[in-house]
Amino acid sequence: MLRETLAAMQDADRLGALRALVADAPFYRWTGMTIAHAESGSVTLVLELADHHLNVQGLAHGGVVATLADAAMGLSLRSALEPGRRHVTVEMGVHYLRPVIRGQVRAVGRAVRIGREIAYAEADVLDANDRTLARASGTYSVTRMSGD
Repeated sequence: MLRETLAAMQDADRLGALRALVADAPFYRWTGMTIAHAESGSVTLVLELADHHLNVQGLAHGGVVATLADAAMGLSLRSALEPGRRHVTVEMGVHYLRPVIRGQVRAVGRAVRIGREIAYAEADVLDANDRTLARASGTYSVTRMSGD
């Protein structure tokens, strides 16, 4: 029982650190992405689409959708990685299923498998009505953090 309680506290500490890391990161502030929900192996990001997220047709740029999905997948992995490990995207695919129009969108990232050197994650990008707008998957390299 004590071991489970300690593990849950460590997870809570790690997820709190993840939230603080994202809130403090200039990239996330610049894009407008925030964490709506996080637990070990699953992270939901939200983004309120603004003019600078739109392409010349007035729709969310595909790169914005891909970035949101990649960030959700990567953070879902980070939420479950053991301390001292890091991940980087080595391959990602995105299937765009519906045009993404103004409003709030969210990406739900799920760590499917984390191995010693390779991890795999998936994400769904949804609108406010829970319609799936895009589905993504990614492969990530997992390594030890170096002292560089």
